Amino acid sequence: MELIAVTLGATLLTAALVPLCLPYLRKLKFGQFVRDDGPKSHLKKTGTPTMGGLIFMAVILLIGGIMAIRMPATFPVLLVSAGFAVIGFVDDYIKVVKKRSLGLKAYQKLLAQLTVTAGFLVYLYSHVTEVTTLIVPFVQGGVLDLGWLYIPFILIFMLGTVNGVNLTDGIDGLATSVTIAVLTFFLVIDFMVGSNLAPLLGIAIGALLGFLIYNSYPAALFMGDTGSLALGGLVAATAIYMKLPMIILFVGVIYLIEVISVMLQVTYYKKTKKRLFKMAPIHHHFELMGWKETKIVYVFTIITISMCLISYIGIMIHFGL
Repeated sequence: MELIAVTLGATLLTAALVPLCLPYLRKLKFGQFVRDDGPKSHLKKTGTPTMGGLIFMAVILLIGGIMAIRMPATFPVLLVSAGFAVIGFVDDYIKVVKKRSLGLKAYQKLLAQLTVTAGFLVYLYSHVTEVTTLIVPFVQGGVLDLGWLYIPFILIFMLGTVNGVNLTDGIDGLATSVTIAVLTFFLVIDFMVGSNLAPLLGIAIGALLGFLIYNSYPAALFMGDTGSLALGGLVAATAIYMKLPMIILFVGVIYLIEVISVMLQVTYYKKTKKRLFKMAPIHHHFELMGWKETKIVYVFTIITISMCLISYIGIMIHFGL
C-alpha cells in the first residue's frame, strides 16, 4: 500500500506542479535551443520551456528524502541522481540562460561526472558487502567477481549509461517513456534482490508519469540535461546498487543503441567524410526517414518493454525460480 501511495502521490504532485511552473519558466526564458542542422520539424520547438527535470527531480528529492529517513538504503542512489541533476542544471543554465550553445566544456562535464561516480564508489566500498561481485543473468546462481577491475568497470558503466539516457532525450516523450519502463523493471526485481529501493523507484516512476502528461508529443515542456542526466544517474546507480549492471545491456538497449549510433556516425564520418546515418543519435535517423515522433516513441518503448520481459526471465533463471 505504501508503494502505491508514494507512486500515485508523486504522479499527482508532478502533474500539479508543471502547470504552475510553466509560466515562470517562460518568463525566465528557459526556452529550448534547437539545432538548425537537425530535422526541420524540430524548428517549431524553439523556445519551448526546458529544464523541466527540475520539477520531477524536486518531487523525487522531496518524497524520496522523506522515505530515506526510514529506508537509508535509498539515500546514496538518491544523492547520485541529485549530483547528476546539478551537472545537468549547470549545463542547461549555460546553454539556455547564458546563450552559450555548447554548455559545459566536455572536460568539465566529464570531470564532474567522474566526481559524482567516485563518491558513489567510496560509499559502495564502505557499506556494501562483496561489492565487486555482480549478478550474471541467465545463469543459475551465476556471479562474477571483478576484483580490482570493478572500479574502471563502474566508471565506464556509469558514464555510458548516463550519457546514453542523455542522448535518448531527443524527441518528445522518448527518454521519459523508455526510462519509466526501465525503472519499472528494477522495481519488480527489487523484491527478488532485496535492495529496498522499491519506494524510491516507485516515486521516480510516479514523477515521470506526471511529467509525461506534458512531455509527450507535442511537448509543452522538455526535461533538459537537468532531467536526462539525473535519470541516467538514477538508472545506473540503481543497477550498480542491485549488482545488476550487466542487465542494462538488455533493459537499456535503447540507451546503448543511441550511444553506439553516435560513435559509429563520428568514426565513419572521420574516415570517409560521409554519414553512416542520416543523423545521429539514431532516433533522428528514423525521423528523417519519415517516421513520426510518436511512432519512434512507441517502437522504442515497446522494444524496451520486450527486453525487460526477457531480462525478467534471465533473473528468474539466476535465482532458480
